[in-house]
Amino acid sequence: MTLRHLLEVDDLTADELAMVLDLAEVDPPARPLEGRGVGLVFEKPSARTRNATEMAVVQLGGHPVSMRGEEVGLDGRESAEDLARILSGYHAVIGARVFAHATVERMTDTASVPVVNLLSDTAHPTQALADLLTLRQHLGPLAGRQLAWVGDANNVFRSLSLGAALAGMGVRIASPEGYGPGEEHLERVRARGGEVVATTEPLEAVAGADVVATDVWASMGQEDEAAARRADFAGAGFTVDQALMAAAGPGAVFLHCLPAHRGEEVAAEVVDGPASLVWVEAANRMHAARGLLLFLLGATS
Repeated sequence: MTLRHLLEVDDLTADELAMVLDLAEVDPPARPLEGRGVGLVFEKPSARTRNATEMAVVQLGGHPVSMRGEEVGLDGRESAEDLARILSGYHAVIGARVFAHATVERMTDTASVPVVNLLSDTAHPTQALADLLTLRQHLGPLAGRQLAWVGDANNVFRSLSLGAALAGMGVRIASPEGYGPGEEHLERVRARGGEVVATTEPLEAVAGADVVATDVWASMGQEDEAAARRADFAGAGFTVDQALMAAAGPGAVFLHCLPAHRGEEVAAEVVDGPASLVWVEAANRMHAARGLLLFLLGATS
């Protein structure tokens, strides 16, 4: 089998994405990791990603070994390349949650087992898989559906927009000036078959949408920008509240990768309201990780 890595969701084709989502719902799953390990390196702290991935490994019969970046001396005591070589000798798969996307790219250069990006500064593919799984369960076929993103064009948006395009969805994003996606990313989404529109007006983005999604205004590692970002986003009306949800299509649902800051990027009545799928979305992090591992290990059904 050809060695496959997943550093961004569009490392998958549209058909492969559908296969991963199908495998996520196989119950009970196969146990290809029986007697094998999965090495998980966490340069950044984690709640959902660590719990979801560890439990996915357990459900596939394997043993997860989680390590903090400082424990293994990532790019201090030894390079990312050397660490990937070492972990390949112990484990069937390597997962890495890192600050710089280049770090996980470098790990793939020397790893002899699949490497999964569990989050980087430019991508969060396992979150996108969970989001698409959640939407497919709730909405049915995703082709022709409309996703609206309100907020920063961050790593979660980038992965979700690429995944949505592969699934046949249209994408709209509303961001304050200076926080939107670059033309290079918009072209990448279009190249995956998606129609994408960028605007600075939240109401324009959400009008008639099937899905409204957002994330925190300042992500992990941007703490020194938090005050400025809060002023830029709050002042421009980028809180997803009931009025904004009312502008979306009938039966529109709400997504957020969590943790949520109620009263900032989302109102409490939305994240805790009937349109919110955030708790299912969080649980689906485990199922999506399981489907991805099965795919990378060669499962087809």
